[in-house]
Amino acid sequence: MFTNPFGRKKDMSDDQKKTVHDTENEAAENIKFDAETVDGADTDTDFEMPEGFPEMDENMFGQVQEMMAKLERVDELEKENADLRGKLGRLAADFEGYRNRTAQESAEAQSKGVSKAAEALMPVYDDMERAVSVGVDDPAKLIPGMQAVQNKILTIFGTLGLEVTGREGETFDPQWHEAIQVVEGDEDDQIVQTYQLGFKMGDKLVRPARVVVSRKG
Repeated sequence: MFTNPFGRKKDMSDDQKKTVHDTENEAAENIKFDAETVDGADTDTDFEMPEGFPEMDENMFGQVQEMMAKLERVDELEKENADLRGKLGRLAADFEGYRNRTAQESAEAQSKGVSKAAEALMPVYDDMERAVSVGVDDPAKLIPGMQAVQNKILTIFGTLGLEVTGREGETFDPQWHEAIQVVEGDEDDQIVQTYQLGFKMGDKLVRPARVVVSRKG
């Protein structure tokens, strides 16, 4: 059991009591000083790290800053990635819309072209019908009527941009003509007979002419 040494003053001499009294006063002053020191502690006093705690040197601090910078860069990249995904999605939607519009316009153009060609050939059908009606009563008139229809068809082809090739007397050109027979003649590479007329549109071959070509013997 702890016994307070200051509690035995009555058994002490005057000198001992004085010494104890001075000791008590000094202890009280020390306690008061410590309390004032704690209350008025200087906030600028250097903080000492606990023993065993690693100190952060400049190299470690630089690594921390580098890691923070990388984290910020990751955030930026994620934002850029999100923006790119959004732009890609919008681009895909625009392309899909463009493809649908193009397909629709192509179908409309094709339908319009077929309708235009059919409309141009309708008068030809009317002429053929009249020629056949006349030829029933007078067969001799059928041939001139059919020739007129044939010329009319070629005229319509011309309005559509088609050019006839492979007529008799033309020079044979393998780009436009197909020689199905070669016969002896006065000229080389001359078309002497046409089995089937050919057609071209500008520099594009639509159908080759099937012809007979002459060669000098």
